[in-house]
Amino acid sequence: MSMANNKAIAVIAAIAFVFLNLAGHCYAGGLQYGFYKGKCRDSDVEDIVRKTVLTKFFRDKTIAPALIRMQFHDCFVNGCDASILLDGRNTEKTAQPNLGVRGYDVIDAAKAAVESVCPGIVSCADIIAMATRDVISFEKISFSRGSNPGATKALVAMKSGGGRYNVQTGRRDGLVSLAQNALTLPSPSSSVSSAIRAFALKGLTTTDMIYLLGGHSIGIAHCSLFKDRLYNFKNTGKPDPTMDLALLASLKRTCPQNATVDGKANLDQNPFSARVVDKSFYSQIIMRRGVLKFDQDLASDRLSKSTVAAIAGSSDFSTKFGQAMVKLGAIQALTGAQGQIRKSCRAVNPAGPLSFLFN
Repeated sequence: MSMANNKAIAVIAAIAFVFLNLAGHCYAGGLQYGFYKGKCRDSDVEDIVRKTVLTKFFRDKTIAPALIRMQFHDCFVNGCDASILLDGRNTEKTAQPNLGVRGYDVIDAAKAAVESVCPGIVSCADIIAMATRDVISFEKISFSRGSNPGATKALVAMKSGGGRYNVQTGRRDGLVSLAQNALTLPSPSSSVSSAIRAFALKGLTTTDMIYLLGGHSIGIAHCSLFKDRLYNFKNTGKPDPTMDLALLASLKRTCPQNATVDGKANLDQNPFSARVVDKSFYSQIIMRRGVLKFDQDLASDRLSKSTVAAIAGSSDFSTKFGQAMVKLGAIQALTGAQGQIRKSCRAVNPAGPLSFLFN
């Protein structure tokens, strides 16, 4: 072998050693708070994501429930690996339960912003977690500064807004996204007991599940998901007898029996808090004002009703909800040398010579 070839091999080996050591420095140790501190020179990754998401939020406030749903639908399938973001003919985003998932443009914008100052370092999976945390806190700020004094006063009195929790980072992006895997997501027609079993398989307790469903304190449900409760509950030709009569009348106006357009209703029927992640949702379902049957069942099922009552009367919802979101965000997270850091959140990095060094 020639001296030139030996030198070339030595250079490649040296490059490999440097990058492998960098990879070990950046991605070892699993998830942690402040993972990106010092990894992007003087840039604050979390602040870049926050500012990008804030700009999107003020143009479209519905991205808050959209991103909460996105994170749940991502983490509950293959784990929190951003597999829901991948484009393709048979990827997760094409599965029936995910057809209504939105917010992909928000993640794309945040990814582009961090890539411009810190290329190849920040995962799409981490951006989902950070962006979701941010919009939850934006909802509280936006609503508390609104023009409705009565609503603001009511919010301050409750002292239970979603607030801002710290997120762990250090996730890597997954390489596989299959529509069939998303069919295991719990549906609005699930029983409380079956949902508890599904959450348990992900390492989440019944209490975790009930706190996570506090995400239903913002967002909407289309009439098609609960219309049977209004007109033909369990094929009786009558409404669901467990529904509050005032709510029934209101939802019938929103969802006429022969309507040709699929209307929508707020999941939290308290007009003062329908845009804030707070404990009001639990008080509403206790008063039989749950829009979805599953939500209503939480307040009456023996497996969940005592926890629902405890949360409705608690003063630490914000903290406990944040803890449940952190636990959700850790499900089967890829770390270390697993997965890759995608250049685009919509596609797996192409394979190429020495590409393993950068993944």
